[in-house]
Amino acid sequence: AIQCARLGVKTVLVEPTTLLGGMLTAAGVSCTDGNDLLPSGIWEEFRQALYKHYGRKRLNTGWVSNTNFEPHVADSIFKAWVAREKNLTVIYQEEFKSVLKKGNKVTGAVFHTSRVSTSLRVHAQVVIDGTELGDVFAQAGAAYDLGMDDPLISGEKEARVKNDIIQDLTWAAILKDYGPGADKTIPRPEAYDSTLYFCTCTDAPCNDKPWNGDKMKMLNYGKLPRSPGAKYDKYMLNWPPHGNDIYLNVVEGSYEQRAMSYELAKLHTLGFIYFMQTVLGMKNIGLADDELNGGLALIPYNREGRRLKGVVRMNINHIKNPYEYTFYRTGISVGDYPVDHHHARYPGKVPEIEFPPIPSFNVPLGALIPEKIEGLIVCEKGISVTNIVNGTTRLQPVVMLTGQGAGVLAALSVKMKKKVREVPVRMVQEELLKAKAYLMPFVDVKPDDPHWEAIQRVGVTGILKGTGKAEGWGNKLFFYPDSLARGMEFATGISRYARRYFNNLRMIRTADTVTVLSVFKLISRIRPFFKTPEFRSIQKVEDLAPLWKNWGLGEFSPQRILTRKELCIYLNNCLLLFGSKNVLMDLQGSLHFQTSQF
Repeated sequence: AIQCARLGVKTVLVEPTTLLGGMLTAAGVSCTDGNDLLPSGIWEEFRQALYKHYGRKRLNTGWVSNTNFEPHVADSIFKAWVAREKNLTVIYQEEFKSVLKKGNKVTGAVFHTSRVSTSLRVHAQVVIDGTELGDVFAQAGAAYDLGMDDPLISGEKEARVKNDIIQDLTWAAILKDYGPGADKTIPRPEAYDSTLYFCTCTDAPCNDKPWNGDKMKMLNYGKLPRSPGAKYDKYMLNWPPHGNDIYLNVVEGSYEQRAMSYELAKLHTLGFIYFMQTVLGMKNIGLADDELNGGLALIPYNREGRRLKGVVRMNINHIKNPYEYTFYRTGISVGDYPVDHHHARYPGKVPEIEFPPIPSFNVPLGALIPEKIEGLIVCEKGISVTNIVNGTTRLQPVVMLTGQGAGVLAALSVKMKKKVREVPVRMVQEELLKAKAYLMPFVDVKPDDPHWEAIQRVGVTGILKGTGKAEGWGNKLFFYPDSLARGMEFATGISRYARRYFNNLRMIRTADTVTVLSVFKLISRIRPFFKTPEFRSIQKVEDLAPLWKNWGLGEFSPQRILTRKELCIYLNNCLLLFGSKNVLMDLQGSLHFQTSQF
């Protein structure tokens, strides 16, 4: 909503709670997972605002995350951003009820609240579904999946069998240490069963193998930084090993049915807190009286809901081997977290699933667009991915960045008066680059590099490719900007990407290294409409000399050997990588040429 408003489009955000931020605030999941080394877009803006509030850049107070914060701080940041946007109106405490449709096009939505008897109707040129469980696109009639995938359909060898099993959810809480003499023990929760929390740490009773840490290590998992002047430490309670995860699949239920089931999740969390206070002797640790709803989250932390059947469906193969497909060319958000599913609380046997090592990845734009329904964009956890992929695209930084991409897409659709699926991918990507949002998750080139955009543009064409590396909780894709460009990689990359751009393309023969002259000879054979106006006037390589320094490339020589970064700068200034009107890229990442040009 913020990104859409920033692009000058009137935007209405309808929020069912009193807080802004979803998972990060109302759900109490204020220790984020992933993207520590990918300072991308609005995710990085958020982190910078946190650093300013806490007066430091190291927010790894708890060991689960490098970015921890108090939910009320995040809420205040989002509300401050909203207040600055004249095109953005926020309406609180309204629950989605139904969509407004005209034929196959969503034209708005109806909301209701228990506070008044009348309904709120919002009419819009584009509707974005940012709900936790995909309620809007389901009600709009868009096709979707729920649960695990059939491997014959998903194309993933890691998938096992089609079923409706989803991940455990958690009703998180924020706890506070009120000091050694305090007694914050809560009343014994209804149907409390201490055995549910056995083995949660080495200090707990256990008939099996306990989690391998004591109660303080368990508590410090989600330790939060103190705001300036604060007296007590706070902790996020979102503990998987025999803690407050619970299995509740109420995705297809009504709001009333969900509310009844969610009471079980709240009681389960309260039971865990009571266990900590009574069995583990932590009576000084109580619910934070200045966070959320007396310390309890306002909404559950849903790890999984409905998954849209979009124009494209992202599966684990697209992440493992991105360059064997073309989806990466349409990337609009990035992530680096491994595939992580929570199934320990499912009341039965979950099929064994292989979670393969993966590099960092990007999310294709087509995963946000329904197959057939018009006027609708999907973000949050409901994007078009497989069940396995959901285990990494569901994390907070990825969801924030996907939402930013959705905002750009919606704004351009309105401003250009085009259907959502007709908005050019490269125009969306160009706006995201202006917002310093990554298209390719190159971990070794940051947005403060003056040539970051050039590397992102070349990278998302695939002319030069990154090298993926699976590294546990922070996977990577390296660009190696200072390594020498290799002739065969460059020649192969540009010919595969832009084969029809060339006049009389023959087998490209090239030396192992890439020089100013060899690049000039190659791109001179490219059709004029794909070249920048500046480069079209160049007749011989020596004519590049006056431009070379302006491009930030230093000393000019036709025989100069180029690094990968230098080659990207060169190509970015000579070729219309994003801007040729004669070439369009579809949502699958394939190029289409205007036949009149050939």
